[in-house]
Amino acid sequence: MLVSTLLLGGCAFAPGMRFSPDEPVVPDDPTTVPTVTPITLAVIKRNQEQIADEKKNIKRLGIEFLADRAKSYRIGPGDILSIVVWDHPELVLPTQTYNIGGASVQLPTSGAGSTPQGYVVSETGTVQFPYAGAVKVTGLSINEAQLRLATALAKVIRDPQVTVRVTGFRSQRVYVDGEVRTPGVLPITDVTTSLVEALNAAGGILPSGDRSQVMLTRGGATYLVNIPQLLDAGVDPTQISLKNGDVIKVVAREENKVFVVGEVTKPTTVTLRNGRLSLNEALGDAGGVNPVSSDPKHIYVVRYQPDLSLPEVFHLDGSSPTALALAEQFELKRKDVVYVDSAPIVRWNRFISNLLPGLNTTFIGARTVQQ
Repeated sequence: MLVSTLLLGGCAFAPGMRFSPDEPVVPDDPTTVPTVTPITLAVIKRNQEQIADEKKNIKRLGIEFLADRAKSYRIGPGDILSIVVWDHPELVLPTQTYNIGGASVQLPTSGAGSTPQGYVVSETGTVQFPYAGAVKVTGLSINEAQLRLATALAKVIRDPQVTVRVTGFRSQRVYVDGEVRTPGVLPITDVTTSLVEALNAAGGILPSGDRSQVMLTRGGATYLVNIPQLLDAGVDPTQISLKNGDVIKVVAREENKVFVVGEVTKPTTVTLRNGRLSLNEALGDAGGVNPVSSDPKHIYVVRYQPDLSLPEVFHLDGSSPTALALAEQFELKRKDVVYVDSAPIVRWNRFISNLLPGLNTTFIGARTVQQ
């Protein structure tokens, strides 16, 4: 009688994972039973609408970045300036080549890594120039700095003609990190630096980097820049300009995986491709459901919630080949777990396989006692 009872309830004690929709996530806490949503055309339509909304948001974000194009370069502390007062060679630095009546004033070529020659903008934002004294130049454009210096020199020089250019851009920079060939600091110059140019200057995105997961931190806020989706939304990422203090990080593809477990041919992890992966593709990369041990009626997608709330669970009845059409349209997200349940007969067989050796040992022990 005991053996019959164990055999009837054996599936519940079979080794391995199994999914029970009625079981709570936290044992003995009935409020933690997750809601299981069947994967239907209505659910897929809702997901596609969410993806469409994301594309609109991406396009809006891209347009905002484009609308916020960097203005003309503003001089800052640490910048090195070349200042020339025409027809006054006595005001030219000794290291400069001044050609009276010529068309140019040039700085000598410096070796790699050397500091350009010129007037360094102090921490207080001023430059010291003969006859002009300390002139405040931080926050000014090149033209504005020329006008301010000319105004200061006009007290001692009649109608001074001043030319200013930045020879050392050291006050503004962006930081490139993550899955790029040469992470580091990139100076911002008088030529607008775009997101794509910054990535190229860092040696480009490595094969291990995810082009759909480029994080841009600006002013305390972090934005996800999905380059493939930007292109799909009609936004040119080469037109997204960077600002001083921007931090760019390319996330590793390894951080954007889906886990396929249970009764599949080859349990595995699958990396999202440019931020996208369908349920069908994930199952295909795992070799499909196991034809011997799986129960195709019970395919689940378990989606964790960043706010630590109950996981979201989706259920696909894959017993019919037409269900593959639904699986192809169901978009997975990073960290999703795809689980294929085992067939009841398989769980029962596993239970028996573990139970019979124990029964055999008990039987042999009983015979020994009787003898």
